[in-house]
Amino acid sequence: MQAGISEGAFNQEVLESTTPVLVHFWAPWCGICRLIEPSLNLLLKQYGNRLKLVGINADENLKLASRYRITTLPTVLLFEGGQVLHRLDSYQRREELRSILQELLVAPARSR
Repeated sequence: MQAGISEGAFNQEVLESTTPVLVHFWAPWCGICRLIEPSLNLLLKQYGNRLKLVGINADENLKLASRYRITTLPTVLLFEGGQVLHRLDSYQRREELRSILQELLVAPARSR
């Protein structure tokens, strides 16, 4: 289960995190958002403590949604070191998500 955070906790939980963070922007009325959540949770289990997953209700956190130009839901952003590494603006199947994460999180050219 992903932790839900608000704007007040965003800096500490996401931007200052020592591990990569998947940020899932969602809304209660978004059916596709509910479809992607199980896939995100399975990925979190597979990556264990190498990845953190947080959810942000875009309706309740309009400043964050605006800051990251959220125009479609669900939107998933991968943060590391306070920076957005990758953005997924539409529903992705679990295998596509896993492939993207694998490429981004274990790329040998990246410095940690």
